[in-house]
Amino acid sequence: MYRHSRILIVLPFVLISLFSGAQPLNKKETFTRQDTLRGSNGPGRDWWNVIEYDIQITPDYSSKKITGSVQILFTVPQDCTDKIMQLDLQEPMRIDSMKQGNEPLTEYRREGNVYFIDFGKRKFQKHQPAEQNYTFFSISVYFSGKPREAVNPPWEGGWIWTKDNRGRPWMTVACQGLGASVWYPCKDYQGDEPDKGASLTVTVPDNLTAIGNGRCINKKAGKNGTTSWTWQVKNPINSYNIVPYIGKYVHFADRYTGETGEELSLDYWVLDVDSARAAKQFGRDVKRMLKAFEYWFGPYPFYEDGFKLVQSSHLGMEHQSAVAYGNHFMDGYLGMDLSGSGWGKKWDYIIIHESGHEWFANNITSNDIADMWVHEGFTMYSEVLFTEFYYGKAAGDAYLQGIRNNIANDRPLIGPYGVNKEGSGDMYNKGASLLHTIRQVIHDDSLFRKIMRGLNQEFRHKTVDSKEIETYMSRVSGKDLSKIFDQYLRTTQIPELEYRLNGQELNYRWTNVVKGFNMPLQLMGKPGSWLYPETGWKKITLPPGTGIEQYNPNFYITLKKGQ
Repeated sequence: MYRHSRILIVLPFVLISLFSGAQPLNKKETFTRQDTLRGSNGPGRDWWNVIEYDIQITPDYSSKKITGSVQILFTVPQDCTDKIMQLDLQEPMRIDSMKQGNEPLTEYRREGNVYFIDFGKRKFQKHQPAEQNYTFFSISVYFSGKPREAVNPPWEGGWIWTKDNRGRPWMTVACQGLGASVWYPCKDYQGDEPDKGASLTVTVPDNLTAIGNGRCINKKAGKNGTTSWTWQVKNPINSYNIVPYIGKYVHFADRYTGETGEELSLDYWVLDVDSARAAKQFGRDVKRMLKAFEYWFGPYPFYEDGFKLVQSSHLGMEHQSAVAYGNHFMDGYLGMDLSGSGWGKKWDYIIIHESGHEWFANNITSNDIADMWVHEGFTMYSEVLFTEFYYGKAAGDAYLQGIRNNIANDRPLIGPYGVNKEGSGDMYNKGASLLHTIRQVIHDDSLFRKIMRGLNQEFRHKTVDSKEIETYMSRVSGKDLSKIFDQYLRTTQIPELEYRLNGQELNYRWTNVVKGFNMPLQLMGKPGSWLYPETGWKKITLPPGTGIEQYNPNFYITLKKGQ
């Protein structure tokens, strides 16, 4: 998802100043026990693994309440006994009852946004036969309440109750960061995606349509003029990505033949009044997005579940296989070019950015949102690669250098671990700038592309820590990138090349850097000219026609002329 708190436009020159903030999270210096329960893989979570969610809900538009149930299939080690399970459900939502099989679960207590279920010494009731030293179990949880309503979705999220421009009910959810437990009971931890996916059944008035992730596997008429729509996603999915969209939708479809020759279904659900505009905009950008991203990142990760765009009342979100789209069928970001380069108005920002998350956020997911730069930095960089793919390398460079102007350098990109706290909103623009800088250091675009594709193969449908991504990129590139990652991810300092120039004799060093920082820097005068600065002074005679200020501008650094 792309986030901003304000956009300033100054004419006749367009200057877009973007300050990004965590979607539902307030800046705070201290953390509570609730933060730790929410953000860590603690003793109520670490012993059980989610296999599948089966969610059923009935929303009531007039009262803004929902009732529902969720069956959670999970595994535990065969020797696991006497455990306390943590189940997350945010106030004011409540659990009404629970059972395992036909037996009620009554030993549980609430602590804020968490329920603790005490299974005691009794044995779990097996759901399926044991498999590889693990046993399958399931519990059914019945819940109800009035979920937190989104104040400014998707940035301040929750359940969204609104109307379309004809006054008809239009409902959905946006809860990244805030968490899926804002509306249904779950293990609200990014590091545990349901291995076999999820199903979502939504019961709505029969004059409305309910859309979910993956494919529609059932549509059933119910009582009192209702219809139940059941959607299923078969691949692992993050809990915040599981969402319903409810409104006066119409459907149109297409197909895309990917690089492997496999056909991908393309489904579009939009308000009936917007179908013509949607057909034009989606028809232009979706297939070319897929072509560019499959080239750079490898095959679309969820062929089995298909690709969907679903019109939403908010700007957009990366809901896996059901991407939320609310850019009003405009090019750029709500008609603006965030880079100021002109290239950002050649394509629909939300289609490109939110679809890029299918590879980085949905295919590769960070265990902790402290490492969310892995989602947003790579996806912001996907915009650069898309621009380059269709308009050339100079266009991609110009776009990157433009978004670099939006970096605030207020906090490190990586936040504190274990407390559900993101790092700086710079994870977008600075994260992309870090990757472009690393690409210059690697200095081999074929190898860089191999790394991008390799990440999506190595960590396919997995959750990761930032260090795993960093280590992989260093290993495959054959270069130790660790100090570069430390510099740009874990500090707010921008590397500064201090220099003294006497004729063609150059003295130079890195300052404002972490200990041991030794990133090489390419000069643009004579082809093949590089500097190899360290934190101590070094000296070189520059080749004729090469000046220190003619360094490759795709490196995110600053210069300082010394005395």
